[in-house]
Amino acid sequence: MDLYPAIDVRAGRVVRMRRDDPHTEVAYPHDPVTLAERYAREGARWVHVVDLDRVFGLGDQGALLADLARRVAADVQAGGGVTTAATAGAVLDCGVRRVIVHPKAALAPGGLRAVAARCGGARLALALDVRRGLVELGEGTARPAADLAREAVAAGIRIVVLTDLSREGRLGGADVASATRLARDAAVDVVVSGGVGSLEELSAMRDAGVSGVVVGRALLDGRFTLAEALACSSS
Repeated sequence: MDLYPAIDVRAGRVVRMRRDDPHTEVAYPHDPVTLAERYAREGARWVHVVDLDRVFGLGDQGALLADLARRVAADVQAGGGVTTAATAGAVLDCGVRRVIVHPKAALAPGGLRAVAARCGGARLALALDVRRGLVELGEGTARPAADLAREAVAAGIRIVVLTDLSREGRLGGADVASATRLARDAAVDVVVSGGVGSLEELSAMRDAGVSGVVVGRALLDGRFTLAEALACSSS
């Protein structure tokens, strides 16, 4: 099971917040690049970066992301507000290994196939931010997570990042049952994000066959160390 230490960036700072409520922002005294370098030194194969400025329509952190990808000795998975093939391509041009695409891309002309044709399905993952099993796409539109996951697979995208918005940032536990059910029903690799607060949860997800786990606040708040998390993920 792959472990993805998360770095959410807003205005050049490391922050944590629920993406459904920007007023929950908590800033941390870390430089994003320095933190990513530390995670890589401590053994992380991946670093998960979210550009919250792009999420909230406040510009983007492309220059910072390019600097991070150039300097860090780990693969970078990056996302946040990536809704078009052009934006996905621009993020890849920053030097990241994988781009996380927002499900609104499925509504654009050509849908996810257009993004995969531009960038290559192997370099993409689809974000599935769910509430009660549904992914909200705006203007009152919502679709089942499994339907979007199948659409991604048909386009050549074999990884989804599943975030339960009701659990994100709360350290109350991830929804392992939904992740394993989605992996089975859509024949897709599922990376779980949101709510992980203990080493026991990491062990449970590993034993359940989850493909990967994103861990953010628990590391920043010192619930456990990256070394401990990596040991639970691989043992």
